[in-house]
Amino acid sequence: MKKIYKFLLNKLPRPLLIRLSYPFKLIAPLLYKGNNVECSVCEKSFSKFLSYGSDIAHRDNVLCPYDLTLERHRLMWLYLKDSSNFFTAEKLNVLHIAPEQCFHKRFKAQKNLDYLTGDLVSPIADMHFDLHNIPLENDRFDVVFCNHVMEHVDDALQCMRELYRVMKPGGWGIMQVPQDFKREETLEDKSIVTPSDREKYYWQKDHVRLFGLDYPKWLEKAGFTVTEFKKESKYDEKKIERFRLQKEEILYIVHKN
Repeated sequence: MKKIYKFLLNKLPRPLLIRLSYPFKLIAPLLYKGNNVECSVCEKSFSKFLSYGSDIAHRDNVLCPYDLTLERHRLMWLYLKDSSNFFTAEKLNVLHIAPEQCFHKRFKAQKNLDYLTGDLVSPIADMHFDLHNIPLENDRFDVVFCNHVMEHVDDALQCMRELYRVMKPGGWGIMQVPQDFKREETLEDKSIVTPSDREKYYWQKDHVRLFGLDYPKWLEKAGFTVTEFKKESKYDEKKIERFRLQKEEILYIVHKN
């Protein structure tokens, strides 16, 4: 069963995985009853989480069986809930690129959000467009989310600049990426083209770069001011482990002055 799960996870196209996840999430929680780990988003506890990731970057005990959150989703939710005005502001105009299932319905239901989603192919997005050329006006959004996208696009800096353009002055956003914390500079090599080589060097067959510790500099080059949210300053080790957060991850919050 584990081999079948891992095969489907790595071989099926993203739109089909999204559709299949809905019946899957009804069954999986029954198999993982317990109280060893907790999802900060759905607030349900389990004996453990599911594994997730490619052969190169496969991780155990990270995927919530109910709402399919990963470490990055649970960290982002904690930041939004405990350290931002996302749930308390009177009105926020929000753009969400590649909307995650665990957030999509929740954000849609929030009365204080004017919430627009966009993606190239996702079946749950409101609009479909190429991130290199966003068909939306300048200075429109108070908040922009675009997570685990910049490792897929041809020109990451151009996409960041487009998100900067549509963000209002005074706006903020979150743009998470897979990040190798052992690498000083981002790896981006045009000779790495085969799926097997991309998985080997970039951790996934459809990635075209692997960001290193210099990722904040990319955001700054696009125009953003970047601040760091370090979870250790807000949560103790016991809570970080219970939520199964990635220990190295730093949440970079971008701002448009």
